[in-house]
Amino acid sequence: MRLNAPLIRGIQWGVVLIYALLILVPIFLPLPDETAHIWSNLTLIAQFAFWGVWWPFVLISMVLMGRVWCGVLCPEGALTEFASRHGLFKPIPRWMRWGGWPFVAFALTTVYGQMVSVYQYPKAVLLVLGGSTFGAIIVGYLYGREKRVWCKYLCPVNGVFGLLAKLAPFHYKVNEEAWRASYNTHGKKTIAINCAPLVPLRAMTGAADCHMCGRCSNHREAITLTWRPPTLEIVSLGAKQNSLWESALALYGLMGIAIGAFHWSASPWFIVIKQAIATWLIDRDIVWPFATNAPWWIFTNYPAQSDVFSWLDGSLVVAYILVTGLVMGTVLSLLFAASTRLLGTWDRSRFNHLVQSTIPLAGCGVFVGLSATTVSLLRGEHLPVFWANDLRAILLVTTTLWSVWLAWRVTGHYATRTGRRLLVMAPIIAALGVVNFAWLLMFWL
Repeated sequence: MRLNAPLIRGIQWGVVLIYALLILVPIFLPLPDETAHIWSNLTLIAQFAFWGVWWPFVLISMVLMGRVWCGVLCPEGALTEFASRHGLFKPIPRWMRWGGWPFVAFALTTVYGQMVSVYQYPKAVLLVLGGSTFGAIIVGYLYGREKRVWCKYLCPVNGVFGLLAKLAPFHYKVNEEAWRASYNTHGKKTIAINCAPLVPLRAMTGAADCHMCGRCSNHREAITLTWRPPTLEIVSLGAKQNSLWESALALYGLMGIAIGAFHWSASPWFIVIKQAIATWLIDRDIVWPFATNAPWWIFTNYPAQSDVFSWLDGSLVVAYILVTGLVMGTVLSLLFAASTRLLGTWDRSRFNHLVQSTIPLAGCGVFVGLSATTVSLLRGEHLPVFWANDLRAILLVTTTLWSVWLAWRVTGHYATRTGRRLLVMAPIIAALGVVNFAWLLMFWL
């Protein structure tokens, strides 16, 4: 990868062109009707590419290969680094370094995407994905020098990718002894490495922040692409490399807000609540919430497709997602707090360490949620999708067992007696059960 950097850059710009085509062209085309197909209509091709294939399998790539997508294929990464190469080179402001941005950006993007029906309409895709790309270019132009400041701090999926990459079986390992020895080697000039995602190379121990671009490979003869056990970063390094914001992203984001975003359109509870509020409003002659005059960039408004949100509809969608996120996140937090307390006095780092064991199931949940769009598009083409729920069940069971195994390994850092570890596992298994029940409701009940 290091020796073929020009080829990789060519691939990056090829992806940028495809990305631009899929985002920009469909907004000038009429929306597809009942006769359109995903192999002949560019709008449906773009919809299937983004939400049926692209994003679900980018998530899988993080688990299998680390953040290779970020370093080699991501159009936003390429564009923000290019802008930074020709920009103003300003120092990164302090507010941008705040650790909560990955959670906040993910939450806002997820909620707003549902407000404008980003999975269905090209203009919404342009607004959400294109808006993120525009932000990446602006931030790149303003801050850093040939860096990916946007990717490091503000990208809406940076935190999610960082969590999933902790499971990757590959990473660039730094040999500290070789690094120190390189300072004593005479007659050799060390060429500086531009680590675009701003990773301190000498101190790099995991894969969460590394974009796997290969530029630092064999730097000082100390950095090598290496196989590692998929449990290593969470079990062994997670005791020190954790944060409360990462836990919030897993508990309130991936297993809270994301579940609410996938759930509301299939939830009978949503309909019951909406009918109850509508009746209450009508009884009091309050009719303005039923108006459908919100612009499409605030709430979904496509009358020709009979898809229009009233102010009541849109507000309830936002409320449903946020309340689901709050309830799910709080329940899960309390269960993990109980496990933390069973291991001894309260320790926030230990709490965060235990929460990291949920990453396989949390990531799988987002994947199976996105798969609903994949299956819906395939079903619309009358292709067989009888296998979908069986595959979802296999994935959820497998990742749940993976999370249980990680949690068991993590408890071994803090307790040695089997009985105590089993007691600690009880709330964790209950938490994983709550998450699985949410998906059971959506896909089976």
